[in-house]
Amino acid sequence: MQFIPVLVLMVLFFVMMFGIGFILNMLMKTTWFPSYLFIIVILPVVVYSLWDRDSISFVGHLESFHVVDYLTGVAGLAGAIISGWSIQKLRKGGFKMF
Repeated sequence: MQFIPVLVLMVLFFVMMFGIGFILNMLMKTTWFPSYLFIIVILPVVVYSLWDRDSISFVGHLESFHVVDYLTGVAGLAGAIISGWSIQKLRKGGFKMF
């Protein structure tokens, strides 16, 4: 595992989820919707769509992912959570458009 491509991939997923979460927060006027969306929809879709149920168990399937897969998932979740936190701070700061 090379460090530079993993770092770039983590930053990319963080920025992507932060941007999508920020836009969804502005449009829907909800604070934590992107975080819930990531946890409830995106993670199960990724996990269950790639799982070959005939050959391995669920735990074996989770063990087949590499560290890079988990790091990018955590970076995306962090981006979604920080987008909700930043919108919340902007609203408390008096910005009515958020």
